[in-house]
Amino acid sequence: MTLEDFQADYHNSQHAAFIVSLLDRYASDPMGGAESLSDSVKQNLVAALSNIPHAFSVLATVDAKPAGLINGFEGFSTFKCKPLINIHDVTVIAEFRGLGISQKMLDKVEEIARSRDCCKLTLEVLNNNQPAMSAYRKFGFSDYELDPEAGTALFWQKKLD
Repeated sequence: MTLEDFQADYHNSQHAAFIVSLLDRYASDPMGGAESLSDSVKQNLVAALSNIPHAFSVLATVDAKPAGLINGFEGFSTFKCKPLINIHDVTVIAEFRGLGISQKMLDKVEEIARSRDCCKLTLEVLNNNQPAMSAYRKFGFSDYELDPEAGTALFWQKKLD
């Protein structure tokens, strides 16, 4: 078995196909919303990502087959006056889980973040997704808090139509 992880090239057609395929499988999973990506998203996603200057994707393959994906975006920490990386999507295909793929991809994300002089990595996780939470804790993530007395941060959204 050959496991590889690498930063995707949005102009490489194979990488682009892997990104769309992996993200569609993730979106179709209950932890991704249980709804396949629209045809429009499938057709336009990689081109749109390539137009975002601080976006990047990390792919993992097993024996040259797509196995995992992380999409990351550079943001900014005003409290540290430095960039940060928000990990937006993390997925590993079910048949490849348990091989340490998420940890290898997170290592690659951290390498990219350090090369950009980022102060931290952030991500969101559903509170019922125990396998993901376990993987993130293993990597060193924890609840976000400034002061335990103030509590931990919550991730909220307001959808715009």
